Amino acid sequence: MSYNMVIAGAGGIAQAVGLIMADWGNVPLKIFIGNRTLEKAEKVAHWIGKGTTNPGVVKAFCLSETGLTKEMEDIFTQGDVLLDCLPGSLAPKMASYAKDFKMHYVNLTEYVAETNEIIALAKNAETGFVLQSGLAPGYIDLLAHHLFLEFCSKHKVDKLQFKVGALTDHAVAPHYYGFTWSPVGVATEYIKDAEAVRDFKKVPLKSLSERATIIIDGRTYEEDLTSGGAADLPDALAGKVRNLDYKTLRYPGHYAWVQQQIASFKNADAAIKTLQEKMESGIPHIENDQIVLYAAVEGKDWQGTLRRNEVSKLIYPQKVGIHRLRAIQTTTAAPMVQAAFMLMESEHKGVVLQSQIDPKPFLNGNFVAPIYGYIN
Repeated sequence: MSYNMVIAGAGGIAQAVGLIMADWGNVPLKIFIGNRTLEKAEKVAHWIGKGTTNPGVVKAFCLSETGLTKEMEDIFTQGDVLLDCLPGSLAPKMASYAKDFKMHYVNLTEYVAETNEIIALAKNAETGFVLQSGLAPGYIDLLAHHLFLEFCSKHKVDKLQFKVGALTDHAVAPHYYGFTWSPVGVATEYIKDAEAVRDFKKVPLKSLSERATIIIDGRTYEEDLTSGGAADLPDALAGKVRNLDYKTLRYPGHYAWVQQQIASFKNADAAIKTLQEKMESGIPHIENDQIVLYAAVEGKDWQGTLRRNEVSKLIYPQKVGIHRLRAIQTTTAAPMVQAAFMLMESEHKGVVLQSQIDPKPFLNGNFVAPIYGYIN
């Protein structure tokens, strides 16, 4: 048995996806890396091939922006699964290729409108479409859902809270931040509305509207609502939990700086682009990074005693094959690869959202657990 895996994109996450598959995959793989710039795809393909001692083929191809080419048709016809590592705005286009060529499909994007478009597109697909399968949305939602399922077997659930921060090792004034991933992704999650559950009902909430201080493993952070990270849990758990929300973790002082920038904007319609430009002009990109994540469920047991179960993790860069990957790369790529192999080894058809995945086997999967650790 062997699989043909098609990766769309050649950025840092695509690199990590390809390397983790090539080095940790337990079946022979042929990996195709597609990018609009062939030279970049070739560089990544070479990097992956040099990074592992496992046998396999890694081939680059040009992913045209204007439409299907003969080369793309040939590769898509061979492909078993398309792993979409492109910007979220391109996700519906990639999903349509997967449906047309009967490939399974996995993406990462937190963009809500694009996700809804793919849900409609893939409704009657013959293959499986796992959406929002990265870190947040992705792993954190499965962890939160796992805590919910374990807790509600014994207690009434009042709160389900889950949070992630992609942070640098150090942070300086005035912004107290460093970019470890896409600036446009950061700007988007700060501006677009969040989805949550309040008093058992799914509601939209303005991002950056519920800031609070939290201490995790003795470290102080600030948390606030941001868009996209809750995946489909507000839909799946409305009516079952009184309050549910996803928040992004940052070092103290960062959110105050962001809100100062937003308050100065004259054109609200261009807020995402303007915020991105403001941040990029003053915030550096930094290679050394860490991921902090936290999930908690709270409620009363049958005797009326208030209980709370919590899980926290702090993840640093680590070596895969001969390469050192940043924490944001491994934590985003590993769930995506796990989802791709889940589709190859199951009979899923149509859209598979985060709440529809059996959480514990996924969280303890052979691609996820070496990055995040095992869940009891």
